[in-house]
Amino acid sequence: MFNFFKSNADERPTDVKGVRYALLQFIKQELQKAEGGEGSNIKGLSLFLTCDAKDQTMYEAAVYTDEPNVFKEEIQKIADDYALALPDSWNLDVLFSQDVPAEAIKAGNVNAAFFIKTNKHFIKQKATAYIIILNGEADKEQYEITSESGKINIGRDKKAQADDGFFRTNHIAFPSDSANAANKYVSRSHAHLEWNNDSAHFMIFADEGGVPPRNKIKIKVEATEDMAKLHSTEIGHPLNEGDQIIIGESAVLQFSYQPLSS
Repeated sequence: MFNFFKSNADERPTDVKGVRYALLQFIKQELQKAEGGEGSNIKGLSLFLTCDAKDQTMYEAAVYTDEPNVFKEEIQKIADDYALALPDSWNLDVLFSQDVPAEAIKAGNVNAAFFIKTNKHFIKQKATAYIIILNGEADKEQYEITSESGKINIGRDKKAQADDGFFRTNHIAFPSDSANAANKYVSRSHAHLEWNNDSAHFMIFADEGGVPPRNKIKIKVEATEDMAKLHSTEIGHPLNEGDQIIIGESAVLQFSYQPLSS
């Protein structure tokens, strides 16, 4: 068992409580550097867990993976102790990854690294994901998208003329000459995807042709089975593993970080 009172900073924890204590002490040490009301400049915290696969269950329990707000509240208590005044909107990203950005600070006695995000100090996040067509006929069965892809348009036909007379390129295109009934209800300018670096998520936004009363976009959240609808072109929805997107009446796309198996 990890000795909480031992002064040897190199002792590595071997159980859930020990890992949790070591992580919080590490985070506390880094947050102390921002002591004195500087928390208002903090946009979020990133905790990278670099443990081996055999220890992942222990680390997951240590950070309350099933109840992420619990670990965030523990960090909030530390911030309050040092009067950091974190903004209400601060976010915590906990990532299991061996690929740690060079900007992150590595812990000495626990498999972790930590990064404090501010407006001037941030990590350029990178990700690759896949859009899989479950219903409807697009020009591909699967699309690879990356955090560097920019704006990824979804709509009817590869080149489509919008209401303003200008042409738009749809990167995920549903041909209008398809016999598939689902394509009929996909607008020429239905939606688009974008990477949000602050939240480290791909987001889906409705475009002019994808908002009521002309059309609609619905998202089924895989983790909770909740249903979300987009009613505005200004407010997007973050996508997570397995989420399904209905555009029009019945065209269905699935978001995943895993490609279709060949």
